[in-house]
Amino acid sequence: MAVKIRLKRMGAKKTPFYRIVAADSRSPRDGRYIEVIGTYNPVAQPAAIQINEELALKWLQDGAKPSDTVRNLFSNQGIMEKFHNAKLSK
Repeated sequence: MAVKIRLKRMGAKKTPFYRIVAADSRSPRDGRYIEVIGTYNPVAQPAAIQINEELALKWLQDGAKPSDTVRNLFSNQGIMEKFHNAKLSK
């Protein structure tokens, strides 16, 4: 089973709100997921991002691949840097 970390769209029309989830790559965008890692609200000024860093690092170390947008969010929060440093220190 290939696991992806991606955004699941929530919220009303024209007011998107996203959950950052770990999901099977074969499941639909808004379908079944394994675990919620955080939230992302692009409508708020500035955009509100809440990520459980421990869960994100656990899933990345287990081999989950983040989508391009999630990778950018993780990079802005410094999670990708921590992941690469942990990977190199092994």
